[in-house]
Amino acid sequence: MASINNIRMFTRVYELENMSAAARDLRVSAAVASSRIGELEKQLGIRLFTRTTRSIQPTEQGRIFYPKALKVLDALEEAEAAIHEITLNPRGSIFVSAPLGIGRRLIAPNVALFRENYPEVHTRLRLSDRALDVAGEGLDVAFVVGNPPDSGLMMRPIATFPRVLCAAPDYIKRKGHPEHGSDLITQNHDCLLLRFPGSTEFRWALNTTDGYQNFDVSGPYACDDGDVLTAWALDGRGIVNKPTFEVQHHLESGALVRVCEASPPPDAQLAVLYPHRKNQDPKSRFFIEFMSEKLKAELG
Repeated sequence: MASINNIRMFTRVYELENMSAAARDLRVSAAVASSRIGELEKQLGIRLFTRTTRSIQPTEQGRIFYPKALKVLDALEEAEAAIHEITLNPRGSIFVSAPLGIGRRLIAPNVALFRENYPEVHTRLRLSDRALDVAGEGLDVAFVVGNPPDSGLMMRPIATFPRVLCAAPDYIKRKGHPEHGSDLITQNHDCLLLRFPGSTEFRWALNTTDGYQNFDVSGPYACDDGDVLTAWALDGRGIVNKPTFEVQHHLESGALVRVCEASPPPDAQLAVLYPHRKNQDPKSRFFIEFMSEKLKAELG
């Protein structure tokens, strides 16, 4: 019978289309990854990939084998989960992603608390404001802000939290104090934008007297790290659109001042995404339950 490690390696190479990337993901060397694929091909008596110096593509047999391999891995995971459920002692590893601001301030501290309750669960945390491919990245749990596109994943809403437009007093003194969303456009304000492939941050939805409207804002500064935007705002570079909890201490100290109070941004939703099969995984379920309780308390 083919080794489970060889099958797992095959699925990651298939998904990432890169031997080295799959090796890094599973924390082995490229040589070990290649060896595992070779062993699996020898055991099956077929070629699973066509290799060139620049790419690796699945053969027809590889494409047929992939969904069957996933079923094998899912069945093994369910069996392990059932055993751990009985013992009420989940173990293994969880791969989690979260936006930078929320991840640093809320998720990471609570990950440490989670491990105190479940010491045999190891958590790998990836923080990024970029949109991540949950299935392609091999994520077990992904915290997201806003309304994610329909992806076939399970989604559990956790909490809503207010957002605020704000800027430094120096910026307001230099460029003026916008009261309405339309002022951002007509007064040519510098808006600090969270930009990455697929981002819609250049269009700010604000609550006006006519309901929510989208404003195509612009500015000379953009970054894919929300904390960099906050630093630029503190330095008087422009107006930032942030979750209130991330900048509350700056608002209280006067380092940042609320703007466009007549047209505030809508509250944002924090939710967690996870693959359907993770619904039966005790370590993932316990992690989601634990983090949901903590985050609701901190954001409520």
